[in-house]
Amino acid sequence: MPISMSSASLPIFRTMLSNLSHILDKGVAHAQVRKFDPQVLAADRLAPDMLPLTRQIQIACDAAKNGVARLSGVQAPRFEDNETTFEELKARIAKTLAWLDTVPPAQLDGTEDKEITFPVGRETTRTMKGEAYLKHWVLPNLFFHVTTAYAILRHNGVELGKSDYLVGPQ
Repeated sequence: MPISMSSASLPIFRTMLSNLSHILDKGVAHAQVRKFDPQVLAADRLAPDMLPLTRQIQIACDAAKNGVARLSGVQAPRFEDNETTFEELKARIAKTLAWLDTVPPAQLDGTEDKEITFPVGRETTRTMKGEAYLKHWVLPNLFFHVTTAYAILRHNGVELGKSDYLVGPQ
């Protein structure tokens, strides 16, 4: 039996965003134990030309919600991208997870051949079939930004391991 678009997307988005929230919790706990403001971590980046932790979280959330919206034809909520604190970032993840729960799986199933046109950068678009869009754009984009957030915190001494990245379904 073939895998459905909903089972290849919604549970993965839920798991990875929940894991991301867990990773942020560990970042806050690390800062508390070491007695520094966790906001120092929120602005950090791995390299000067990379986006900071806050943007990694925002983009991870956007990858999930916008991917699901484009595939399902359901309007995604718009977020302001103005989160600066760990609490605000965790709230954004929670809002994204809550919205994902409102999308009926049937809206995603059968969208394998649907033409999806999406922005790539500020001035360019790309068009892909739904299944290719999910497998080769949305999921890798989500994993990239979750992994980068993990790496930023790990680089700053937060005690994270593979088990934190792969906490599993909640």
